[in-house]
Parts: sequence; C-alpha cells; structure tokens
Amino acid sequence: MWIQQKSTPAPVDELQGRTVGLKFECNKCNTEVFTDLIGVPAADHLANSTEDDGQYETEEIKCPGCDMTHEITVKSNFDGVHFEVSEVKPESIAYQVKA
Repeated sequence: MWIQQKSTPAPVDELQGRTVGLKFECNKCNTEVFTDLIGVPAADHLANSTEDDGQYETEEIKCPGCDMTHEITVKSNFDGVHFEVSEVKPESIAYQVKA
C-alpha cells in the first residue's frame, strides 16, 4: 500500500530500521519513478540536542523516461521521517514500507 507523504513527517517508530520504496512523478517528463528499497536510518539517540539528532541516507536515481538524475534523501530525527527528492514537488512523493 502506497502512503502519500504529508507535510508532517512520517512516524519514526514505524519506519526506523525498515526499508521503504519510494515513488514520485518526474518534474521534467511526468514519468512515475519507482526506487529500489532504501533503508530508513534511526534518529541519533546520543545527540546533544534536537538540532543534532538527524540522520540521513542519500541516493540517486535516473528517471527512465528522460534520464534526469534525481537525488533522494531520507531524513530521520525524533520528529519523524521525511523523504526529499531533488526537483520534485513534495506532494508527489509516496512511500511503501517493506519488512
């Protein structure tokens, strides 16, 4: 089941330590792009403040429709998990949790 990303972060306790697949619409050619599985990092429990608690994973994917390279960042902190894809509207990003 695909879950549309909202303006609030996804629950970190449901996603940390798991993998997710992302899908989004390429802003250049409007092709729907699907990623391989991406690991969701845990928040840094040894951080000195909430500003330092973020962990992130970054990957790149090439759009199969136009060969545009998109950078994907999965950010995880105590507030939750947020998915960013370069040059893509945040509301066009959805995720699917895998075991």
